[in-house]
Amino acid sequence: MDFSAGFENLIKLFEDFLVDQGVNPSLAIYLNLAVNLIILTLILAGIKYLTKTFVIEIFKNFSNKTKTTFDDFLISSRFPKYLGQILPLFILYYTIPIIFIGFPLIIKVFYFLIEIYIIILIVWILRSILNTTRRYLRTLEAFHDKPVKSYTQVILIIIWMFAFLFILAKVTNRDVVDFIISLGAASAVLLLIFKDTILGFVASIQVSVNDIVRIGDWITFAKYGADGTVTEISLATVRVQNFDNTFTSIPTYSLISESFQNWRGMQESPGRRIKRSVFIKQNSVKFITPEEYEKYENIALIATYFEDRQKDIDSYNKSNQIDKNSLINGRNQTNLGLFRKYIDTYLKNHSAVHKEMYSIVRHLQPTEHGIPIEILCFSRDKRWANFEYITADIFDHIIAAIPYFDLQLFESPSGDDLREYLNKTEEANPGKDIEN
Repeated sequence: MDFSAGFENLIKLFEDFLVDQGVNPSLAIYLNLAVNLIILTLILAGIKYLTKTFVIEIFKNFSNKTKTTFDDFLISSRFPKYLGQILPLFILYYTIPIIFIGFPLIIKVFYFLIEIYIIILIVWILRSILNTTRRYLRTLEAFHDKPVKSYTQVILIIIWMFAFLFILAKVTNRDVVDFIISLGAASAVLLLIFKDTILGFVASIQVSVNDIVRIGDWITFAKYGADGTVTEISLATVRVQNFDNTFTSIPTYSLISESFQNWRGMQESPGRRIKRSVFIKQNSVKFITPEEYEKYENIALIATYFEDRQKDIDSYNKSNQIDKNSLINGRNQTNLGLFRKYIDTYLKNHSAVHKEMYSIVRHLQPTEHGIPIEILCFSRDKRWANFEYITADIFDHIIAAIPYFDLQLFESPSGDDLREYLNKTEEANPGKDIEN
């Protein structure tokens, strides 16, 4: 007697017992079927538990003996659990026809459900491998700042699409190739459904190939309120942790379709740029008179420059017989020119300013707020807190130095300024009404 015949007799053992006890044969068949299903379920559950435990133990013992973390990630991604379901599924596949002998419809339904589950199980196993690969690559220095998650998501979407097609082909009882061809007419609908996914996929490739954004970059995207460090690049979104520890999600496609600011160049450069202006009142700019020479000769940073410059100017005016009875004639130094030279010398002597990168002090177009004097230089220290401290220290000194050159900062009048003006006017004109 072969194995199949012996197993079939074992399956009918309870049915034969019930018939011998005088139970109706039809009822005995269904009772026997119910008992066999219960027994099969318990056996499969036990086999599944033992198999899963055995496979997990094998993986754990193997991972403890290896230096790589790949197998550790396999365990955490539940790969052994999915692998342990193969043997119970194999037993169920070959047991169902014997248990349900005489019930062809039930056998067909079970086979259909098992085949669907096999497809889904294959997807789960592949997904586990993909997640393991992604997490492992993130531990490698070469892939630390690459959008690995985007690629694994794309592969997983493709796997699910094929699984979905196989399931639909199985449901419709058609060949997979014929089923795919028949979906050609619905391609436009599919493109519409997966539009964001396709755009995200294209964007993630361009972001990676063109090295637009890396994980760890500091970016500023005003439209989405993002100002912080990129922590994750996925197929659909880029996750940014702002400096206030909030998170902002940005559509991946917007990184190639819209403008944003990436501070990586600054972080990789030798220094961080300082660019600010002070506004000087135009009516405070004047020529330097001989009576003021001594004052500027006592300012250490520009004393030598002032003396040499004044000698050149005096020589020019004398050789060209310039009438200096009027100060405007000939060449002259101005307090604003000396102030610009002072700032330039001050920056060149400041220990926190990068000497090998350019440093400029320049005029900008005069405005209704005065003359903008813009300072451009680079801080050696690029750390945010230190950078702000250095910038503040420089401009504290510059603002405090302005009165020494008989210059004035422009500042919109406040309520106190208006009250002081009105009080002075009233004191100068006692008894008179002052109209607004």
